[in-house]
Amino acid sequence: MTDGTDRPHSPQPDPASGSGGGYGFPPGRIPGGYGYPQPGQSGPHPATNPYQPEPPTGQGSGAQGFGPPQAQPPLGAEPFPPAPAAPDALGAPGAAAQPDWQAMADRTEAQRRKRRMLTIGIGALAVVLVAGGAAFFVLNGSDDPADKPVTASSGSPSPSGPAQSPDPKTPEDDSPTVPGEPNLLRDRSGKMGIALGPGASLGELAKRTEVRFKGTADSYAQGAEAAVDVTKSFSVSARAYNVAETGSRMAVSQGDGDSYSFELGFEVVNGKKAWVFRVQTGDKGQAATAQQVVVDNVDTTRTWALLTGTYDAEKKTIALWVDDKPGGQAQVSGIWAGPGPLQLGRARHHGIWSAAWDGPLDHIRIYDQVLGKEQITGLKNNKPDKKTRATHQWLI
Repeated sequence: MTDGTDRPHSPQPDPASGSGGGYGFPPGRIPGGYGYPQPGQSGPHPATNPYQPEPPTGQGSGAQGFGPPQAQPPLGAEPFPPAPAAPDALGAPGAAAQPDWQAMADRTEAQRRKRRMLTIGIGALAVVLVAGGAAFFVLNGSDDPADKPVTASSGSPSPSGPAQSPDPKTPEDDSPTVPGEPNLLRDRSGKMGIALGPGASLGELAKRTEVRFKGTADSYAQGAEAAVDVTKSFSVSARAYNVAETGSRMAVSQGDGDSYSFELGFEVVNGKKAWVFRVQTGDKGQAATAQQVVVDNVDTTRTWALLTGTYDAEKKTIALWVDDKPGGQAQVSGIWAGPGPLQLGRARHHGIWSAAWDGPLDHIRIYDQVLGKEQITGLKNNKPDKKTRATHQWLI
């Protein structure tokens, strides 16, 4: 195959076996064919050009012109039928007709080019179809069903045209950050942004955004104010992925000064890795005044878990849920309302920042009521109860 700029060599067919003649002549007419000695001659014969035009007959003494000599039939054989004569330029009979080799070569080349273009076109179409199918799979596939968010429906097509959404959304509605503030997490229910510390970053995935912490002192995020009124009932929930195997690692907490008011995360308790929800019941973070609920019979590292801590102000109880399974509860005298804002990725212990989280977080929600099993199951499946409104939520 060529690129179409140079004409390929087109070999001509061999003469039929036993014909002894040149191309386009009846068998037996030509004893030698092109390039062979004429009768009565010997020695090498100069090569001939099949595309060279035949000189006019009758020029020169005894000249036979281009083509085969007029041989006589053998004795006893039927005479050869006369070759048809081709008219000359004036329409008079002239020399014997010869095939138009140039025209034949042009037709052959045109057919080859047509077949070549057809083959190339079919191949290109196949490549486009395969690439389009692969692109559709990549753009529409998902390798993690848990990463599929729930989005508001914009209506389904109908015979009269597409349905209109009663509440059209803008690109800012789906942004995880405040417009113009790429390091400030946007509150989807309230008005409290959370600013990322220098060691925290956002991770953009196919269907969601997460905030990532690397377990260092500068890896945290802080709200502008307290997000929870700990003197009343509340629930705090976050989807967490913990990388650390040891130490104290807090995903969500509130408070500064001497101590936290509450903290939710990971800790090694009595030699076991566990999820923990802990509250401070006395002033200034005294260890003796802390109360906690511990869940140590589930995986706590390198796996996603929905952690939900609740406080019932009427019953004076705290509880911890892992995914949508209850992990137990504890009786408390109340929760100390320490000063300071909401924190992600760290907690305040004895006047210093500690318990740096190592891993990503998302789906962070706060409610001013105690959530039950049905509501927490909805959070786990990313289908929150529409009748239960969060007071604050980030990265959902």
